[in-house]
Amino acid sequence: MRFGVLGPLQVRSPTGEELSVGGPRPRALLVLLLLDAGRVVGLRRLIDGLYGDDPPAAAANAVQAQVSRLRRSLPAEVIEFHGTGYRLAADPDDVDAHRFERLAREGRRLLAEGRHAVAAGPLREALGLWRGPALADLPHGRARAARLEELRLTATEDLAEAESALPGGGSVAELQRLVTAHPLRERLRGQLMLALRAAGRQAEALAVFEETRRLLAEEFGADPSPELAAIHLAVLRAERPAPPRRGLAAQLTSFVGRERELERIGALHGSRLITITGPGGTGKTRLAIEAAGRGRREVCFVDLSPLDGSASPAGPRPSGGHVPPGGGGDRVARAVLGALGLREPGFHPPRPADLTEHLVAALAGQELLLVLDNCEHVNDDAATLARRLLGECPGLTVLATGREPLGITGETLVPLAPLETPPPDSSPSEALACPAVRLFADRAAAVRPGFEVRPANVETVVRICATLDGLPLAIELAAARLRSFTVEEIATRLAEHGRFRLLSRGDPTAAARHRTLRAVVEWSWDLLAPDEQVLARRFSVFAGDASLEAVEAVCEVEDAAGLLADLVDRSLVETDGDRYRMLDTIRLFCAERLAEAGEEDRMRGGHARHLLDLAGRADPHLRRAGQLRWLARLSAEHADLTAALRWAARSDRETGLRLVAALAAYWWLGGRRGDAGEAAAELLDATGRPLAGLEEEYVMCVAHAVPRALPEHWERAGEIMRSRDRPLRYPFVQALWGMSAGPPETAPPPGPETDRLFGSDPWGLALAGLGRALLRMLGGDPAGGERELAEVLARFRALGERWGTAQGLDWLALAAGWRGEAEAFASAYARGAAMRREEVLAEFAEPVEPRY
Repeated sequence: MRFGVLGPLQVRSPTGEELSVGGPRPRALLVLLLLDAGRVVGLRRLIDGLYGDDPPAAAANAVQAQVSRLRRSLPAEVIEFHGTGYRLAADPDDVDAHRFERLAREGRRLLAEGRHAVAAGPLREALGLWRGPALADLPHGRARAARLEELRLTATEDLAEAESALPGGGSVAELQRLVTAHPLRERLRGQLMLALRAAGRQAEALAVFEETRRLLAEEFGADPSPELAAIHLAVLRAERPAPPRRGLAAQLTSFVGRERELERIGALHGSRLITITGPGGTGKTRLAIEAAGRGRREVCFVDLSPLDGSASPAGPRPSGGHVPPGGGGDRVARAVLGALGLREPGFHPPRPADLTEHLVAALAGQELLLVLDNCEHVNDDAATLARRLLGECPGLTVLATGREPLGITGETLVPLAPLETPPPDSSPSEALACPAVRLFADRAAAVRPGFEVRPANVETVVRICATLDGLPLAIELAAARLRSFTVEEIATRLAEHGRFRLLSRGDPTAAARHRTLRAVVEWSWDLLAPDEQVLARRFSVFAGDASLEAVEAVCEVEDAAGLLADLVDRSLVETDGDRYRMLDTIRLFCAERLAEAGEEDRMRGGHARHLLDLAGRADPHLRRAGQLRWLARLSAEHADLTAALRWAARSDRETGLRLVAALAAYWWLGGRRGDAGEAAAELLDATGRPLAGLEEEYVMCVAHAVPRALPEHWERAGEIMRSRDRPLRYPFVQALWGMSAGPPETAPPPGPETDRLFGSDPWGLALAGLGRALLRMLGGDPAGGERELAEVLARFRALGERWGTAQGLDWLALAAGWRGEAEAFASAYARGAAMRREEVLAEFAEPVEPRY
């Protein structure tokens, strides 16, 4: 079958018969599937593409209904369901948009090789596929349509360049039509000037330049590009222009932040290879342009993003900084030649070695800063060429940008992290001291004049910047939405609809990978090797940072350490040397890929069970001398413990109940008991009654669900505690229930009854003693209770357990206060308070005014 989206939707059978697809929604759905022909398109992306910012309440069902309607118009086997999305079983080359892009790339490659006559063929064929505006049947696909229209215009310019070298040259009338339609395209104006000159119409060619100069000055306050100026000079001299070196393009926005990085680059005088690395959207290109523009050297800027990276697959390079000789590099070398304004050597198709030798000869003895921008998809080729040029051209310095290092000897890295965001409670002046907020304010004022960060909106602006991880591109895209929304509406839509959906419209003239937040992350994702994609999507189950041990236990991949190192190199994962984390923006994208792969439940189940195992191992240590160390270890996993509990409360109740019980001491001792309340209440609602063998876990849920637990849950939990006849599996249940429901009316004396209820656990026996002592103190025997308290305090101290020790000291202080012994009260209370501060037991660390 053949499909057309470069104009109204067109579907043809294998015999050429045109098939009708009725209804706007089924047609839009088919266009979405065609844009990713042969690949699964996730349900979330289909909903966004069909309904934009206003999906129906049952969007998934609505999409399913549209798929059913579409299937009635096409052969049954064409649309496949794959777990969380749909796939159109078609070769991408059977879709005109994909075929157009392939032919346009081929034409541009041939044009770069100087084979103008050959290049004209595929370019004409590519442009001949267009029948009208792109994606006419996809109302919510403006960004993707704009990308295709930009590619169409670029291919038109390429064809004009190819035809200008053929006998008869280019068509002046056609170029005039194109310039009228696209007055700010300097390349088209340059081609028109050359065509006019070739036709003997020099005065008209000069008039075109003057018109361009005036237009640029009025619209942007800018001068014509060096390329157009060179054509103008050539027309004046009646000679064929030699293309100038491609310098730094004038920037249309102010430069905000990155002062430290600029200063560092400026201080690297002895480094001849500097690579700016970081995730997509952090501003690597802008920083490189700013740094290069502040230097005194002549600059040649080479944008490598248009190059096809298919021959440079992601994967580890040889260690030791050695780049394999030969084999590749021709694409990068051609791009550098073009930026330098040099022609390729000879008349035969050149070999990569010929191109590199030509560059070496041209750059030998020159003082030049060569900026290689966007190296990530041709990293090996760029590294090979950079090493050769630096080795043989001593006056050359290379400033590279990419999402990973070039990985060769002598490279100095400048990692680019997201912009700093301020704390939530910052004042306007404090917030504006952080570059993320300054960037938002600057770009917001550009689209909404008069916008300022004020007390009334500072909290919302800070929240937006923090939600977007401080990523400059994301912040700029969000600020641009102020044309349509208020700051508060942007923050609400980010929370309700997600960042990828809200930030789906950008500058249509920007590179495709920088027009939307999704495109930025997708570019990095597509450069990963298959095994790296597997780990990246599975790593997304971690809500916070993770240890290598946790990644190995949860993600089910071979050589997790090696793959993690690769993801760190590719700026998908960050590390402090011990633990690993993803930016939320990247994590959310990878989580979508996890769902599309049908692995989400398995991975999240494994994640929850791994954390349950950790909590189970930690629990006994929280009642011993290792309490502080294990509290710190659990605290490092706090975000993941909370996420695992929330997932288990919905999807695996038994694991959820066990997590509540195993983490009870951690939550209470760390003052975080509220973190479990919502999940505990949800588990109670789902289970209704105690599950067999999980009675203690049920009691823990009731205690944590205060005040959400219904009276019947309290009655059942109380009955469980009153009727128990064996030691507790979770000894902290006794303390937690006492703090929640109040102390028991009686406590068994030391002996067989206590042994039966508390076993041989020394902490449980000390807790039983604490209960007896308190009942005596409050029951009319303060002296006897105080004596028993002293014994309890000795037991907790022998264990090295700080909470119990602090409890004993507090009650001894109270007993001293009852006797009027102010000095003894203050001493005991101060020791208990110091114990709590050391423990960082926030629940019990609030100071209390001494009262007698």
